[in-house]
Amino acid sequence: MNFDVCNGDADGLCAVVQWRLNDPQEARLITGLKRDIELLERVQAVRGDTLLVCDISMQRNLQPLLRLLSLGVSVRYFDHHQVDELPVHPLLASHLDFAGNTCTSLLMNQHLGGKFQGWALVGAYGDNLAGVADDLAVAMGLSLDERQRLKSLGEAINYNAYGDTTRDVFIRPEHLYEKLVSYADPLHFLASEPVAQELQVLKTKDLNHAQAVAPYFEDAHVRIFVWPDAPWSRRVSGSYSNAMAAAQPRHAHALLRRTPAGDFLVSVRAPLFFPVGAADFCRRFGGDGRSGAAGIDHLPSDQLLNFVAAFTSCAWGSLPAEVRHG
Repeated sequence: MNFDVCNGDADGLCAVVQWRLNDPQEARLITGLKRDIELLERVQAVRGDTLLVCDISMQRNLQPLLRLLSLGVSVRYFDHHQVDELPVHPLLASHLDFAGNTCTSLLMNQHLGGKFQGWALVGAYGDNLAGVADDLAVAMGLSLDERQRLKSLGEAINYNAYGDTTRDVFIRPEHLYEKLVSYADPLHFLASEPVAQELQVLKTKDLNHAQAVAPYFEDAHVRIFVWPDAPWSRRVSGSYSNAMAAAQPRHAHALLRRTPAGDFLVSVRAPLFFPVGAADFCRRFGGDGRSGAAGIDHLPSDQLLNFVAAFTSCAWGSLPAEVRHG
C-alpha cells in the first residue's frame, strides 16, 4: 500500500501533486492544517508498504519515522525544515535542503526534472518564495499575468491551511488536493475550478480585519503584532505574515495570536533580505521551523514580555553591509 503524507499548505500539497502526476498510483493521503506537523504518528503501515513524506519536519517525526523503517516500510522524504541528526537506513531516501531559498515543492521539481514545474511554482509562491518562483517562471516563458495567477493560487492554497480546526477553513486540505491533482497544469485548474477565486474573496475579507490592527511594537528592525482569537485571525495569520515580510523585507516580523486557552500561537518571519535565524529563535521558546520562517505552537501568556525583549534584541538587523544596503 502507498501512503502520501504532507503538510496541508501550498508547499506540501503541491509537492505531492507533482509526485502523483508523475507516478499515478493509488495512495492514502494523510494531511492536515498548517500546524499539524506530527503526521507520521497517524500512519498505520506494514512491511512492504511505501511512504512518501513531504514538507513536515523530520525532527518532529523522528520516532514514528524510525518505527516505520523498523517495520520494513520504504520511505521517501522531501523536506526543507532543519533536523539535528539525519537518520541513515537502507529503506530511507532523504531529499533534504535547509537553504532559505528553497522549499519542498522545488526539491520535488528538481527530483522530477521539472516535469510539472507549474505546480512547483505554485508551491514556491505559496511558501513566500516569490523571487525564486519568478525567476523560474520567467525562464519557462510565462507572462506576467500567468505569474500573477500562479502566485495568487499559491497564496490561496496556503491561506486555506491556517486554522485551529478544519471548521475554520474553507475546504479541507485533503479535499482540495483531490481537485489539484486532477490537473497537470495549474493554469488549467484555475480555468476550470472556482475554489481559488472563492478562497481569494474570503482571504480579502480576513485581511481587511488584520490591517485594522496596529503593531504591538515596531522599530527600525522588527515589527510585532498581537491578535485576538477569532475565526479571521486563525485563518489569515500565515498570509498576513508573508505579506508583512514582503512589504518590509529588511524587518523581522512576529505575529502572536491568542488561543482560546489564553496563551499565544506565534509565527516568525526573518527579514526576506537575509532570511536566517527564524528557526533558531523559535527553538528558544519550544518552537521550530526553517531558516526564514518558523513558529511556536504554545507561548504562555506570562512569557509575552520575555518574547518581545528577546525578539527585539535578536541580531535581526546585524546583516552584512552588502545585504543591508545592496
